Amino acid sequence: MIQIKNAKELEGMRRANALSAAALKYGGEHIEAGMTTWELDKLIYEFIVKHGGTPNFKGLYGFPGSACISLNDTVIHGIPSHDIIIRPGDIVSIDTGAKVDGFNGDNACTFPVGKVDLEAQRLLDVTKEALHLGIAQAKAGNRIGDIGHAVQTYCEEAGFSVVREFVGHGTGRELHEDPEVPNYGNPGRGPRLVPGMTIAIEPMICQYGPKVKTLSDGWTVKTKDGGLAAHFEHSVAILRDHTEIMTLGWEDPNFTL
Repeated sequence: MIQIKNAKELEGMRRANALSAAALKYGGEHIEAGMTTWELDKLIYEFIVKHGGTPNFKGLYGFPGSACISLNDTVIHGIPSHDIIIRPGDIVSIDTGAKVDGFNGDNACTFPVGKVDLEAQRLLDVTKEALHLGIAQAKAGNRIGDIGHAVQTYCEEAGFSVVREFVGHGTGRELHEDPEVPNYGNPGRGPRLVPGMTIAIEPMICQYGPKVKTLSDGWTVKTKDGGLAAHFEHSVAILRDHTEIMTLGWEDPNFTL
């Protein structure tokens, strides 16, 4: 069932997502070649706790980290590890969130480590732009399919492909709520967007084919063909006259809590 938030609940969502955005920005700013993904995860954990939140990924469905940290051909759900070392030229996807006063934030960004090759940078640019094109369709009166159609069309026209097995979602008192928000679809189809809905829109885009595989750890999702993948995500609130990006802070160089 889709949960419609009232004004008080929306304020709670804003606080949780502001901290989530700050934690994501902090993590991105502290990526260094030579560090492990475990070290990066520890920094994110400490940041969230220091600012009064709880890392909502930690322990969720048994996930061991505070953030999903996914390198290069890992699409999502990379487990922080002492054995995974970040290297120059990598692209690093951080997906994390914070729980504050019973509400959940959620956001993601793929960061380049130093100078990356032109195709990797183009993948990042296209995926981030696709996120904002999807958000532009996330307005009262439209339907979920309008979001996915915008993302899919833009990415496929750029020569990339859209993961089908994993999608965006509603957010609220639970990190994952109805409705599902695919990154593909047909305009005018799916649940109608109404004021008070809060959803996470998160394009997961592949350099080559869209097929993915889950490793034996039960979490790590990689591209089947070994191509790169990018992941960008904002949590948004559908309001009567506009759509509010509650996690915009990770894009703002001047943003602080």
